[in-house]
Amino acid sequence: MFGHQLVTHLNPKIGKTGKTPSISNVVDGHGVPVPHYGVVMAFDDWEIFAKDVETIIDNFIIEPHVRFKGEPGEQGTMFFLDPSGNALEFKGFRNIELELFAK
Repeated sequence: MFGHQLVTHLNPKIGKTGKTPSISNVVDGHGVPVPHYGVVMAFDDWEIFAKDVETIIDNFIIEPHVRFKGEPGEQGTMFFLDPSGNALEFKGFRNIELELFAK
């Protein structure tokens, strides 16, 4: 079985006081940063992660919430910046294979 890896490094030149994503696309009423890195997980895992991360992240770009409720592609999602200002998205699906790219 294969997994996934996302590697980021702290760059003090662009850290918390440096650049942040300046372009966004509106998705379900929220400004989604472009570019961003995405992590896809099972919904139950996302819920646990969302509760944990809310205790350590002060400034979300988009707070944890469920987008597209009751529609194809329903997903839990949240966005925040890593220490170097890279936008990260964590999203959870109840059925990844059916819902990940559903429209």
